[in-house]
Amino acid sequence: MRKAILILSVFIIGLIGVITYFSIVGFQYAYIPPDEIVDNKESDKLPDVKNVSYIQDENSEELIKLGKKLFYEETFGNEVFFSDIMGMFDGTFTLTNVGKAIVKLNGQGTDNLLVEAAETVKIGDRTIEKGELIETGLDVPKGALTPLGVKFVYEKGNIKAGISCAVCHSTLNEQKEVVHGMTNRDLNIGLLVAMGTNSASYFSHTEMESIKEFISTNDRLVESTKGEKVALPDIEQLEDFVDREVMKWPKGSNDTTIDFKNNPVQIIDVYTKGDHPYGWSGQGQIGPFKGLSAAINNAHAQNMDTLSQTSISNEILKIDKELYLGTLLQNAARKRYRYDPESEEKPSEFFAKVDPTPGVDGVNTLIPAPTYPRPSYVTSVGLFSSSKGYKAWEQKNALSAFMNSLHPPKTTIKSNEKTVEEGRKVFVKAGCIACHGGNYLTNNKIIPSEEIKTDDSRAKGFQATENYFTLPSIYDPSTPVPLPENPVVQKIPLTEEQREQLRLAWAHGGTNGAYKTISLIGLNWSAPYLHDGGVAVGKDLVNEIGVPGTILRGIKPDPRNSLLAMIDSSLRKKVIKVNNENHNLKTAHVSGKGHDFWVDPTTGFTKEQQQALIDYLLKVSD
Repeated sequence: MRKAILILSVFIIGLIGVITYFSIVGFQYAYIPPDEIVDNKESDKLPDVKNVSYIQDENSEELIKLGKKLFYEETFGNEVFFSDIMGMFDGTFTLTNVGKAIVKLNGQGTDNLLVEAAETVKIGDRTIEKGELIETGLDVPKGALTPLGVKFVYEKGNIKAGISCAVCHSTLNEQKEVVHGMTNRDLNIGLLVAMGTNSASYFSHTEMESIKEFISTNDRLVESTKGEKVALPDIEQLEDFVDREVMKWPKGSNDTTIDFKNNPVQIIDVYTKGDHPYGWSGQGQIGPFKGLSAAINNAHAQNMDTLSQTSISNEILKIDKELYLGTLLQNAARKRYRYDPESEEKPSEFFAKVDPTPGVDGVNTLIPAPTYPRPSYVTSVGLFSSSKGYKAWEQKNALSAFMNSLHPPKTTIKSNEKTVEEGRKVFVKAGCIACHGGNYLTNNKIIPSEEIKTDDSRAKGFQATENYFTLPSIYDPSTPVPLPENPVVQKIPLTEEQREQLRLAWAHGGTNGAYKTISLIGLNWSAPYLHDGGVAVGKDLVNEIGVPGTILRGIKPDPRNSLLAMIDSSLRKKVIKVNNENHNLKTAHVSGKGHDFWVDPTTGFTKEQQQALIDYLLKVSD
């Protein structure tokens, strides 16, 4: 105990010293894991780079090296949104208590950082008592002083935090070593957002008919773009609604589209080489790295800064730009960003005076795409994530190169070669190979939602963009940031096959969208399964069924039994039934239905053949 107190004292004294020293120049830090505590090193093979005319760095090894650095520390400035606007760390979940929790680890590391609640608070129907341990799902490697993927920034007297790719797409093994690129399966994103003091700033990721539902009085008015007076939504009502909505998300999932549908998707791994097209619907198909850079751009655009959607709010979200911006900022955590309608300023006029990145929507480091403000197949919001001092898309291409260099670690599963070979034969006989063939166990196609029979809510996530859409283009790879006055623009050619696949992927042209055929690499690490993460079964085949029987009870899904539920029709029925009996899961479109391709007695296969197939699927990555 004395040792812990001594360490804490040293930590606090050191922190005060750092704050004092950097009070003028500022300071930022994110943990990058050294190779000696990494389970899966980057591959020796260079990434498969296509569309080379869009790649600006001919030295792929250097690009991978840059990508690794960015993967763990690049936030594109989202600490402003999460800390200053959302107030993620201003409520019962504080950065001070995060620091205390890490000190208590005494260097041992954890895959679920337990943080003491700073105050008693009621969020939705849940009351968190002061001192209660909050399960964050944040990973802290052994010896690390900060969680994976969390960047701390000290600036102008404030400590704030943002997040990088690694917070979702890297995790720890049982030895508390880092596994590059693997899903953080227990990251509690919904709860972390709900604990923010202005979680209403994430309202476009919830399921609502209209923002008008939350307008109860007309005493808080803003002037719309048409010169009309419109009322802002009630702060408390909207905050409570958003809290309840985001807390429906199971651990390891996040709503990633601004479509006013509560439809979280499971966080995916980023073993991306050979797994194109990218995104759950395959919306990332064109541009550098076979569309991977576009998919990365989309993730940062839609998830990390809702203010970046301001210019498309009227056309796509059907909310006037001024009303949209005022709603996001009326309860901002920092006074600097808090909009007061009594000022009689338009929200856009107020924000222009405090915008940390003037000249472009949002607070992240973004640049307008050549098509701005219109979205295209390479940007869903008409913007590109890019920082000063880099070339346009250089950062996203570096991230793509790093991800394409990754591979999952070998499993420790004990199974004999004969059984695995028998499983491979079952895989072929059952027809799995028709979609999941080749070196990466995917046909690189997308399947219409009617055919795959999965809930089409996620497949239609980009449907609303069609009304404001245009053909894709990208800046010449030599283009610096900030952009020159007349940057060179390159059009991206599309084949007829690509046009058809993209039409499905974006749910345009009257379609109901589609889902990509995922690679089966790394299945031992990626349970639960399907895009909604609904196919979850624990080690107990009786009591640990579905998301309620596993994730909601703090039990990690078992890969073997969850895969059994993917191929066994009777077990899947039980999973779907249990999921649908949970109101929160049902209204968040998490059921585990779809992909009805059975390898069970109904199709002539024995239980022994099922287990052999599962052995093959779990070991194939080795």
